[in-house]
Amino acid sequence: MKQQVLVLGGAGYIGSHTVYALVESGYDVIVADNLETGYRQAVHPKASFYRGDIRDRDFLDDLLSRSDVGAVIHFAANSLVGESMTNPLKYYDNNVNGTRILLQSLVAHDVKRIVFSSTAATYGEPERVPILESDPTHPTNTYGETKLSMEKMFRWTEVAHGVRYVSLRYFNASGAHESGRIGEAHNPETHLVPLVLQAALGKRPKVDIYGDDYDTPDGTCIRDYIHVCDLAQAHILAMEYLLKGSPSDIFNLGNGNGFSVKEVIRAAERVVGRPIPNEIAPRRAGDPAQLVASSEKIRRVLGWNPQRTDIDGIVASAWAWHQAHPDGFGGE
Repeated sequence: MKQQVLVLGGAGYIGSHTVYALVESGYDVIVADNLETGYRQAVHPKASFYRGDIRDRDFLDDLLSRSDVGAVIHFAANSLVGESMTNPLKYYDNNVNGTRILLQSLVAHDVKRIVFSSTAATYGEPERVPILESDPTHPTNTYGETKLSMEKMFRWTEVAHGVRYVSLRYFNASGAHESGRIGEAHNPETHLVPLVLQAALGKRPKVDIYGDDYDTPDGTCIRDYIHVCDLAQAHILAMEYLLKGSPSDIFNLGNGNGFSVKEVIRAAERVVGRPIPNEIAPRRAGDPAQLVASSEKIRRVLGWNPQRTDIDGIVASAWAWHQAHPDGFGGE
């Protein structure tokens, strides 16, 4: 058995897929999740599971004192852009304060390696596309601001205590595990691909397109869609990079190709074989027109090579999950 790894938020969408990849790679995995947005059913049966919150120092101290954790992968955070704009203090409490308490516990237990789930929202409205890691960070929403604050907290904690980190700024996670056992299930759902597929299943009457007057070819927002299993592999590469003693760093995670909202809807229509009802709605606060990553650095430094870059294929894997689980994990 390889290194013992603690995955915080490992019952959530990206966290659960990363846990599957870690188990499949032979790691001894511990999952901690408060199940606010995650699902116990999504946790790999070979992973140890503990229900608890990163804001609970006693919970973290107890878990770390009873384990031999060599690295942490940190997904535990609130992540709804819209909600972050209407309830910013919730995001500062869970994301920033939670990470502060987590780092205090890691320092106390001499755990020196952490991979952090960050976001493209740290950049805000980009000055150029594709976005480089060295580009300015000016978040346009509270969610991105809290993630940027967390990155800065890691940097200063390394200076003071030697905790090395990799921050992965990723773009739009999508798709589902090829086994069909886990996929994307949020309540409420805010991500485009599952919203489109729920409309295809008749679970919602239509898909809202938030704004068609952006400065993009078809007027709708452009995003960089990356398959969740490719994301999971990047987290393992980042962790192994730290385990080898490599220095802290920040990497973008994306395909380098952007697709507009309308292009994603058309891809879904090709996959499901029928039209999907949609309607133009007002813009949402804090939505940049275009977010597309340069992934040159992570390919060069970590050797990451995404395997599932075709938008139709990404949507098809999500469609297989949604067809088998029309009510998400609630139907199990």
